[in-house]
Amino acid sequence: MERRVFIARAVYTAVFTALVFVATAMIAIETPATKGFFNFGETMVYTTALLTMDPIVAAFAGGVGSMLADVYLGYGHYAPGTLVIKGIEGLLAVTLINFFIKFRKYWSQLLAIMAILLGATIVVIGTVLYSGETILYLGNNEIIINIDPIYWVILGIIVTVIVLVIGFKYEELVGIKIIGLMIAGLEMVFGYFLYQVFILGYQPPVAATELPVNIGQALIGITIGLPLSETLRKMGVGIGFGSEKQ
Repeated sequence: MERRVFIARAVYTAVFTALVFVATAMIAIETPATKGFFNFGETMVYTTALLTMDPIVAAFAGGVGSMLADVYLGYGHYAPGTLVIKGIEGLLAVTLINFFIKFRKYWSQLLAIMAILLGATIVVIGTVLYSGETILYLGNNEIIINIDPIYWVILGIIVTVIVLVIGFKYEELVGIKIIGLMIAGLEMVFGYFLYQVFILGYQPPVAATELPVNIGQALIGITIGLPLSETLRKMGVGIGFGSEKQ
């Protein structure tokens, strides 16, 4: 039985790694300021996580599949970071969803804590790093703007409310999946930001120009990956190595 599970995991890991590669490499739109690119890789990273509910499979497929796409497309300077960032993204998505399911009787409390922490994090990072005079890079143009800290407070409150609405509006298991994927997506967003600043040497305002792009990637990944995985699971494609209860 254990041998069969091992073989099944190996096969699914190979298949989903290939699917992540294809989804990432299929459409690539470069972001000139950071020499990165927009892609649809998150759709398959999240689909892999939701269908297998296996952190190892999701981490390997997400990290290796995305890294191979970087190399294939000529973005090798991002490959090491992608291997780690996308690997953690897949691992985190499954781990969080499994954790929330295990303690789902405390879901309301967990959701409230996460929403407040997320909003507070945005306020702190925004007011410390991105308040006052800063430079916005649009292609070859530089625009000097002044950001008041109150905007970050408002954004933090908005994000907190959105997380709470999503968590409570949808059926509990769906809400758990969405929040788990959102947090994993934020790891990807800030992971690339830190990689660009500390490894590739971009100035924070330059690296920040890719934040909306990566946020869009994560949101599209959730929008497509969640219904796609649910549809495939209903068709009998779900593997279910993890603790998810349907």
